[in-house]
Amino acid sequence: MTTIAIIGAGPGLGTAVARRFGREGFTVALIARDRERTEALAAELGREGVTARAFTADVRAPGALSAALDAASAALGPIEVLQYSPVPQRDFMLPVLETGPDELTGPIEFSVYGPVTAVRAVLPGMRELGRGTVLFVNGGTAVVPHPERTGTSLAFAAQSAYGHLLHDTLAADGIHVAQLVIPGAIVPGHPRKDPAVLADTLWRLHTERHGFRHFADDLNA
Repeated sequence: MTTIAIIGAGPGLGTAVARRFGREGFTVALIARDRERTEALAAELGREGVTARAFTADVRAPGALSAALDAASAALGPIEVLQYSPVPQRDFMLPVLETGPDELTGPIEFSVYGPVTAVRAVLPGMRELGRGTVLFVNGGTAVVPHPERTGTSLAFAAQSAYGHLLHDTLAADGIHVAQLVIPGAIVPGHPRKDPAVLADTLWRLHTERHGFRHFADDLNA
């Protein structure tokens, strides 16, 4: 049995993805900063028949993130799927003229250093399995920069470039790298942006394994 590690797991998309992959027989590693909330989510999934464990890490602390992924692999089995989908902090989204070098440290740590750390932690295991999937989930500023959301506009674009490089480089190793861009908010009940619908989309990205960038909805939606 293999594992999906969901970085930034919460009660919305993360839990929906855990349920979707859990139905397919995956064990689930939930990784987030809030230990109590993440353990409660793991317990809820367990009551539904999904094997899930909570691991605590801040994506801006590389050592803690690597340790959490190593612990997840040791406890649950090899990580076949990595989803990187933490929600950016509001203070990352400042107007461009109010954004200086200090204001970019957080977004870059969050959306660039975090993914690089996570991928480097799981890549040896994926190579040993001979397969793997890396899923990056981003907002619309990954594609169309917004002058009022400078931090995510710059950091998501850098994460997109990193993901695209991985997509091209790792395909020969049987490792598929894809990005799902979700314009606007995740909306329960929305035909394309409901958490369960998005979880189905991410499952298809894992199984169909074609292309790098995919859109959950129209960019102007």
